[in-house]
Amino acid sequence: MNDNSKQRIFGLDLMRAIAITMVLCSHILWIYPSKNRFISNIFEMFGLWGVEIFFVLSGFLIGGILYKTYTSTNFSINEVFIFLKRRWFRTLPNYYLVLIINIVVATYIGYEMESLWRYFFFLQNFSSTMLPFFPESWSLSVEEFTYLLVPIVLFCSLKIKVKNKSIRFLSVIIILILFFLITKIVYAVTTDNSSMTQWNLSLKSVVIYRIDAILIGFLMFWISYNYKSFWEKHKKLFFLIGCALMGFIFLGIGTLRILIDTNPYFWNIFYLPLNSICFAMFLPVLSQWKTSKSIYVKPVQFISLISYSIYLIHYCIVMQLMKYWIDTSSFSNIQLHMFTIVYLLVTITASFLLYKFYEKPMTNLRENKI
Repeated sequence: MNDNSKQRIFGLDLMRAIAITMVLCSHILWIYPSKNRFISNIFEMFGLWGVEIFFVLSGFLIGGILYKTYTSTNFSINEVFIFLKRRWFRTLPNYYLVLIINIVVATYIGYEMESLWRYFFFLQNFSSTMLPFFPESWSLSVEEFTYLLVPIVLFCSLKIKVKNKSIRFLSVIIILILFFLITKIVYAVTTDNSSMTQWNLSLKSVVIYRIDAILIGFLMFWISYNYKSFWEKHKKLFFLIGCALMGFIFLGIGTLRILIDTNPYFWNIFYLPLNSICFAMFLPVLSQWKTSKSIYVKPVQFISLISYSIYLIHYCIVMQLMKYWIDTSSFSNIQLHMFTIVYLLVTITASFLLYKFYEKPMTNLRENKI
């Protein structure tokens, strides 16, 4: 999806803008002392939801590209490499630049780093607890391994004698979803996990347990493409189901006291897929919301365009440096609000510059080279 507004879908831009706003809100908590527990809980939930939205949306969009390539070509090894090169041109330049900047920043502030080589191969959270340095990079590892694994498995699936490529694609995606559900089952029965801290680090942020979140987006695209009338006709029903699931996740789980220490199997196996399904339910409405005349269209598109850059630099670079240079421990609420406003302005400005002068040129280079 390029930055030509005529080709953009407003609903999906809105989904992406909401996701990055949620992530920003979750890290703004670091600025304020934890006084209001209810607000803190909401913002902490936003951090989880923001990334889950990104996963489902990414699967829907990139899965669509992969599906069309798979069904319309012979999907030779050349097509696999073209797909991978296009993804790498889109994601890796920004990632490696920001990774190097993070290393410089961490060295400057005296932060100890370990196993840095893992970050260059997205192995910082492949099968074990996420390393503490550059923590937001965990989701990028999930995405990179998803878009490496799926085309390879699809290529291998060509040896299976099924004439209908669409059904074969669907079968591969369902099998992979079940496989990564099984990895969570194995985790649940082999790990004595009864704390949210351990859950966050050793399950939620680990690649081998999270790929199904993106695959659910793949599945939603398959439904939208092959059952278009059903997708369009029942979009409001899907939306209501999504709202109901969101209500259950945010209020119902707490009301029913489904806590990790008393219900670890629910949290370790079902909680994360439930979140993915929840946000997938909003795709029928948002993917059909092509345009809008609202005054918010341009701001939403702008935030959507620079969302990847925002995600990469907002916390470990902008936030870390501002907190390092400015001691906010004795700030009044008004001063903290002003600090937050400056933080957001710096983040958005720096992200725009990164997008305009590095990310977008790299994307354009991809179009010229591939």
